[in-house]
Amino acid sequence: MEARKQALYDARARIIKALAHPTRLAIVDELSRRRRCVHELTEMIGADMSTVSKHLTVLKASGIVEDSKRGAQVYYQLRCPCVLNFFSCVETVMKLNAERDMALAR
Repeated sequence: MEARKQALYDARARIIKALAHPTRLAIVDELSRRRRCVHELTEMIGADMSTVSKHLTVLKASGIVEDSKRGAQVYYQLRCPCVLNFFSCVETVMKLNAERDMALAR
């Protein structure tokens, strides 16, 4: 495979892997509504602060979220809200799979 294509596929895979965890999906969902600090996300997700921070680090490293500091608090927001379009596509695939499975069950 051509090196540029391989690099492109690797970069895509890193972003998709960053989203491939239920907690990170929940964080992205929350951040789609508005910017949040770690403490708020911790309460919403129901996980401890270090776990949420680790998930945020993965999302930030992949370029999906960004942070900004306000006083002592660090707030996170979606850097690329278009990631939500990917979720719409995933849900379309889920719907099609369910329809296929229902047809097979008949």
